Amino acid sequence: MEINLREKKEGKARFFKREFASLKMSDFTNMATELVDAFEEPITGPWDDDVFSRFAVKIFGYQYRSNPSYAKYAKKRGVTPSNIQDWKEIPPVPTLAFKEFPIISGDLGAVETVFTTSGTSRGSHQGKHHILDLSLYRASIVGSMKHHFYSEQRPALLALVQDPIASPFSSLSFMLGEALHTLSMGRGGFYVDKDNRIQYEKLVSNLRKFESSKGSVLFAGTAFAFVHWADWLEEKGLCFQLPKGSTIMETGGFKGRSRVISRLDLYETLASLHHIPVSSIVSEYGMTEMLSQFYEKTSRVPETGELKHLGHQPPPWLRSLVLDVNTLAPLPAGKEGVLCHFDLANLGSAMAILTEDVGVALDGEGIRLVGRLDGSEERGCSLAMDDFYSNQR
Repeated sequence: MEINLREKKEGKARFFKREFASLKMSDFTNMATELVDAFEEPITGPWDDDVFSRFAVKIFGYQYRSNPSYAKYAKKRGVTPSNIQDWKEIPPVPTLAFKEFPIISGDLGAVETVFTTSGTSRGSHQGKHHILDLSLYRASIVGSMKHHFYSEQRPALLALVQDPIASPFSSLSFMLGEALHTLSMGRGGFYVDKDNRIQYEKLVSNLRKFESSKGSVLFAGTAFAFVHWADWLEEKGLCFQLPKGSTIMETGGFKGRSRVISRLDLYETLASLHHIPVSSIVSEYGMTEMLSQFYEKTSRVPETGELKHLGHQPPPWLRSLVLDVNTLAPLPAGKEGVLCHFDLANLGSAMAILTEDVGVALDGEGIRLVGRLDGSEERGCSLAMDDFYSNQR
């Protein structure tokens, strides 16, 4: 009888646990559907502040209810669903936390995939982003890239990264794979093999084919890969005449890699080797811990001929604050501080992300990247991490 009673109690506990999980997943599914619909609308400019705030506050409420550790962290900072009024009040999770804990707002058993960071900034310790619903990432990718690269044409996509099969835990490979198949209709391919070697001859052959075609090309890759590509072309004495309307998209990845070269010098070199204006080179800024990206165009100053970055622009569902590195208090436009992003696509993890990137908020929309925090500048981020860590126990 005692055993049967215990079994009954355990069965009841399992029932309530399942019921609670299903309620949370029902909330998640409804919000995910609403967000996907919003991301699929044509981008015509930033959303009104009250529209963004309505989404953000609703997501905060969901993440507060479905992630007990985050709820404790937010409550310690004096923010709860009952007193929050604006998206700027939402407590951000430090990116360092993704290296230490599974950041999941929902059921761990429902995770579709896990993306990992490169681990280059702090030894080899990788961060992990658990993804509950890839449809949010797909909608964010397609909505944003369609606006920047596919609004007037459908370029072929050639990618200097590994394909998603060779690199299944890379959010960048997934992003470019989605763009290749959904937006470029399968025209193009990936040109870094499973051993991380650039397939130079194959890429040259395919670029030559596109030179004589009428269709444009979107040539995407990490800065690291483009440096090697440019060095190889110069060594072989090769260059290309990409079709009109073609774009090069550089996705970051300078740190700890290859020889030292500035981003502007790399852009000048790539523009010359592919016979495109430097204004046709776009910088993408994203991170494994976020499911949305910024894009930045480059221009040439008419008076001096110098290159100028125009600032990274977000999609309407992504906003940023620049915070004081010590106090994490918001700073006005033009002041340099640590970047904090609020990405509505991060419904299943943490919408508010405190980075280790340094930047400046521009008047209107957008940010200008400056660099990374060094050890002497991390006080605010370290305190936030300490707070978050203390609530995991």
